[in-house]
Amino acid sequence: MTEHADWSEPEPAATPASTAVTPADAADAARLVAFGLQPKLQPARDQEYADLLRRYREDPPFARLADAVATGLGLIVLEVSPRAGMAVTAAEDSVFAVRMGDYARRASADGGDRFLHGLAHLAVAAMAFPRPEDLADDGYIGRVTVNGVDAFVRQACHRLEERAAEQGENTDPATDAPGLEAAWRIWSRRSATGATKDARRLAGSTTGIVAKAVSFLTDSGFLQRTGDDNGGTYRTTARYQLQVRDMAGSAAMAELLELGVVPVTDGTPTLLPPEDGDDLDLVADAGLPFHSA
Repeated sequence: MTEHADWSEPEPAATPASTAVTPADAADAARLVAFGLQPKLQPARDQEYADLLRRYREDPPFARLADAVATGLGLIVLEVSPRAGMAVTAAEDSVFAVRMGDYARRASADGGDRFLHGLAHLAVAAMAFPRPEDLADDGYIGRVTVNGVDAFVRQACHRLEERAAEQGENTDPATDAPGLEAAWRIWSRRSATGATKDARRLAGSTTGIVAKAVSFLTDSGFLQRTGDDNGGTYRTTARYQLQVRDMAGSAAMAELLELGVVPVTDGTPTLLPPEDGDDLDLVADAGLPFHSA
């Protein structure tokens, strides 16, 4: 007797819920990215922004759509959270990218100042988050002052000068040479404040350059001004922490931190005095305590 297999028709698969992107979805995703491009806007103060952030976290297809919109605009999504909002940074080829050369040209007609403006930004980041654990701690808030950053750079210049002398290297590099080794001499030769008839700080002085840097970072939502002491006092934001995390692996950042000028013990950045105790003509009222040797 021949046995016949009992074949049955397979049950039809359940029809998946529609995942088609609607124009309304695309508009919402673009709206969220637009909020992210307003760095001073806080989600806690805008209900629509907060609602879109919640949708991003709870609706994966919408999150992918928002990420795709950001990518198409040349933006890199660093974090999407209630504390930072939709934090984005511009890729090098993005229309939103601000290049240091362009930034320096807007700040000064002197092309040689490009290195100084770059060094100022590097120093602010290094002072704001001097330890890896500071970058890893979402609750950490860095604090910097204009005079303190200038004092820090001048101390770093001293360390670089010592290192160059020990290694028998040229201690007077050309102004158009790349890297920290070229920038330290230019900075140390520049006046800290300059002089005007009404005692205003010159834009081309080193504290003027630092002030330009922190003003730009404040306008970009990376710093918040907290007072006028010591040339201006500032605190970091969640967005700036994310930005510095993104740049922390850069060679220049690593080189600056390796100089050991900003050791910390209790989370407060401080400057070390030179071992020989020489007066480095640091900016008065730098706003930072100096360790005893």
